Amino acid sequence: MYGLSICRDELRKFTHARDSHHRLWVNIRLDCGKAMKGFTIPFKDIKATDVALVGGKNASLGEMIRSLSSTGIMVPDGFATTAMAFRYFLSYNALEKPIANALARLDRTNYHNLGETGAAIRSLFLAAQMPPDLSGEIAQSYRELISGTRKEVAVRSSATAEDLPEASFAGQHESYLHISGEQEVVEAVQRCYASLYTDRAIKYREHHHYAHSQVALSAGIQKMVRSDLSASGIAFTLEPESGFRDIIHISGVWGLGETIVQGTVNPDEFLLFKPSLQKNFNPILEKKKGDKGIMLVYEKDENGITGTIQKITPSEKQQQFVLPESEIITLGKWCLDIESLYNRPMDIEWAKDGEDNRIYILQARPETVQSKQNTAHMTQYKLRQHAEVLASGQAVGSSIAKGRARLLSDPSQASKLQEGEIVVTDNTSPDWDPILKKSAAIITNKGGRTSHAAIVARELGVPAIVGCNDITSKLQDGQEITVSCCEGKTGFIYEGLLNWEETTIDLSAIDMPLHTKVMMILGDPEKAFQLSFYPNNGVGLMRMEFIITHSVKIHPMALVNPEKVKDDEIRKQISRLTTGYEKARDYFVDKLAEGIALIAAAFFPKPVILRMSDFKTNEYAGLMGGKYFEPHEENPMLGFRGASRYYNDLYREGFQLECEAVKKVRTTMGLSNLKLMIPFCRTVLEGEKVLEVMAAFGLDRKIDPALEIYMMAEIPSNVLQAAAFAKLFDGFSIGSNDLTQLTLGIDRDSSIISALFNEQDPAAKEMISLVIRRGRAAGIPVGLCGQAPSDDPSFARFLVEEGISSISFTPDALLAGIENILLAEQEYI
Repeated sequence: MYGLSICRDELRKFTHARDSHHRLWVNIRLDCGKAMKGFTIPFKDIKATDVALVGGKNASLGEMIRSLSSTGIMVPDGFATTAMAFRYFLSYNALEKPIANALARLDRTNYHNLGETGAAIRSLFLAAQMPPDLSGEIAQSYRELISGTRKEVAVRSSATAEDLPEASFAGQHESYLHISGEQEVVEAVQRCYASLYTDRAIKYREHHHYAHSQVALSAGIQKMVRSDLSASGIAFTLEPESGFRDIIHISGVWGLGETIVQGTVNPDEFLLFKPSLQKNFNPILEKKKGDKGIMLVYEKDENGITGTIQKITPSEKQQQFVLPESEIITLGKWCLDIESLYNRPMDIEWAKDGEDNRIYILQARPETVQSKQNTAHMTQYKLRQHAEVLASGQAVGSSIAKGRARLLSDPSQASKLQEGEIVVTDNTSPDWDPILKKSAAIITNKGGRTSHAAIVARELGVPAIVGCNDITSKLQDGQEITVSCCEGKTGFIYEGLLNWEETTIDLSAIDMPLHTKVMMILGDPEKAFQLSFYPNNGVGLMRMEFIITHSVKIHPMALVNPEKVKDDEIRKQISRLTTGYEKARDYFVDKLAEGIALIAAAFFPKPVILRMSDFKTNEYAGLMGGKYFEPHEENPMLGFRGASRYYNDLYREGFQLECEAVKKVRTTMGLSNLKLMIPFCRTVLEGEKVLEVMAAFGLDRKIDPALEIYMMAEIPSNVLQAAAFAKLFDGFSIGSNDLTQLTLGIDRDSSIISALFNEQDPAAKEMISLVIRRGRAAGIPVGLCGQAPSDDPSFARFLVEEGISSISFTPDALLAGIENILLAEQEYI
């Protein structure tokens, strides 16, 4: 490759050249020396700064090969045709003027003739002749690439703008896979050239005000990875919904990865925590198995021509994750290295070769949606009304939209969609882009969070619900609906046009108290990443019950002693949920650990205090299989709950599973910010028993000195014996609701005497005051979890005056609580 380094600047310079006679291009090549390949460049000789020469996609591939091969990252080798080659193709065939004439006739108001215009220009490209010297050089580079290896390559488009090297044209142009043979490669390059004028690409450039003549097309010819025999997918080096930066989100399917982008399948999804990955802990916070019902593979037709077809995924593969944990972690480390190389969040394509069983990086480009969001400003959405839920799926975004549902089967029905209507379809592809810009929301039967519909919805800033399965059969064309994505990872489609409220918050303008820590009350892991952007000092109360109810769903003792579950239907449900686990009890540990880890990671390294399970017996009985393990109690509120369960033979083995989940989060995943809290501990002796049981189950503070265990102060005995309890526990958290009801002798669930329940009652306040003072005297922190400090400024003043260490609020009460604490600190401190 002598002459390449000498002439690189000349190549960049002449990328801009235009001459109707191709003699100029030949002279450029001769000037650079006979060994110079003016029209093609090997990936290994391409730098990140060569975007104007070979486009962003190819520049990225070259940079990764140059910079990351030594780290073990595998990138398939290849070469790129230059932007100069594309200009030469245009000049050789005198295409500039016919293209300009066709574009001059484009209706730039309604784009009614967009399809006609695009088709006409593409036909010009496909009817043109590939210059012999250009085709010869492509063929020669192809021969050198495949020497001694498999013959198949992928031919991918990589567009670039002469004066806009940072412009992104992701998803606008075509790629051709499993191409074999010199002539076939040359023809694929020509088809890539033609794809510069797909309808969506034309509309994209018009929308972004890019002059069409400024954009050139480089084709990347890359060794083919046989992911059709294995798996492939996408990775983001941030959480794609919230923009949370410490997450790597990996999705994968069996076969070719186009099914993810097309949204034809729900993929497996994996969330990795970067700090754990960097410190060699197990970083996998969550593994979510998709149905992966369809896989795209290569197959020869009756004429012996290889093409892609969709096949039903074998049932055993549907039940398997596409990657083992070791490869998920390896891929996560590669993503970290790639992000570090570019110093920005990245969108990465990966594939696993079914022949050599190696993972390869096919592409890496900057993530362009969440990384540009201003997390200092947030808009909260909250429905004011509810109605019949028509369907649900995976939520994309956190907003709400309403309008008429417009059922569309393909992009040709674009004229049916009116501005502000909601697109409802099976799935979308890049050809839908011009249509979706008119929509208020998007709903699809198929697809996951990395499908095309999800990606476009984020770019447009509209809500989407994907993976609804059969939504197109449930909605009528023109039906009025409301799309809600503000209720967590699950999105809901409601009947009718509902009202909602929006609150825009400037988080950067919020001052935090200096002396009183402001913490949050959380239970839903799905909201953790978004809520972590709110001003806070950590999580003062994480409710385990929410995770068990919504994620685990099964009573732990039904997994420990499955023979006691007599209902055949319940046994079948348990069997379905625990499929893939050699031991059913491991299902409980994994699912509970995932939910806990998501919240602990979202707020890391701030403290997150997890309350161990505090179901009442009637609530435990409602879990799958629970009725076979729970006694009937007349007053569960004062019965077999909290600490008394943990050492009792009726639940001891269930508590062991809780402890194993916690140990996994702290020691295996490395989330050392997780603290524990024991609820409803009636006596000091009971506290000692619980701590002994926890130590036996692997949560021993002698072995793990950094482990802190708090106690809920919610029973009068906790207050009266606070000094003794303080010798056992590392901190107190006042549960003001239970403490008030037990001090006043009121069942807070009783509607008859509910008016008497008052946290401001002098007796209740005296109990709170006593426990704060006694905790402080013992040198341990004392917090409070409750609504009153946000509802009533005087109650916040009382707590601050007494010297409370922290106050925890639900997210909707957080900002009011902060304001009340600030006022109190100004007055008393």
